Amino acid sequence: MFARRAFLAAAVPALLAGCSSQRWEAGAAKASESPSPSPSAEPSIEPSPTPSPTPSPTKPAPPASPPEVHDVNWYLRRAPSFGPPPAPEPVTVPDGEKTPWWSRVPTTQKVAFITIDDGGMTRTTDALQFIQRAKIPVTLFLNSPAAASYTSYFKAIKDTGASIQDHTVTHRKLKGQSYDFQRQEIEDCANRIQELFGERPYLFRPPFGDYDDITLKAARDCGMRVSFFWTQTVDNGKVFYQTTAEVIKPGDVMLMHFRPNLADDLLGALKAMKNSGLTPARLEDYIPRPSPA
Repeated sequence: MFARRAFLAAAVPALLAGCSSQRWEAGAAKASESPSPSPSAEPSIEPSPTPSPTPSPTKPAPPASPPEVHDVNWYLRRAPSFGPPPAPEPVTVPDGEKTPWWSRVPTTQKVAFITIDDGGMTRTTDALQFIQRAKIPVTLFLNSPAAASYTSYFKAIKDTGASIQDHTVTHRKLKGQSYDFQRQEIEDCANRIQELFGERPYLFRPPFGDYDDITLKAARDCGMRVSFFWTQTVDNGKVFYQTTAEVIKPGDVMLMHFRPNLADDLLGALKAMKNSGLTPARLEDYIPRPSPA
């Protein structure tokens, strides 16, 4: 009996220590931490109507814990302050049968751009209010069914000065599909967004950043000026870089999604821009809508 009690006395502290080590620390994944780089080949800043092979998108690990819940004032207190952005200098978009494929906007002005994709998964009040009250310039690349299902939410973001751009109807991979299939995905999405919000998209991002020559041809035929990849991704409040240099450069395009942690992602992106000496700017100010024919 004594030996059994002695065994239990030794085992209980070890079990308690193991349980303690597995507890989730609420503040462990805040945006103020240094993000882990995910290096890959650095995309070229020069626009080209001839696409290069698709870079591998950064795939951050899924969050291990549920997101923290904060009201918008928590984010506003932690958001960096910025001076006014420079007067935008619109860039030249090459003509041709295909859209150019850009990972960043070819500008030397000290600005970077926030883009948010999809729209069908989660739409949080804190992210909406953060965009509204901090006046964060964003561009939305939406799937048209999400845009139709949650029109009032996205219209509230659009009313801040954001634009709503094309991300296809079904979010299926376009690469390898026929011209007719790809064109229908892009054109039907553009038509629906125009119907819902009163403005036709003119910028395009293919789902998963995956494309081929047919994608760029179909996008141009649907009136798109540029097809976009990205330079950094942001998830769970952390910035994941495509290069070993953990810095945001002029013209970089940052990608995030409508997820539960979107407000954290916005805060992380703003802090990274501030640390890099940049100011967030409107993508559409550098790639203006084409003039009516």
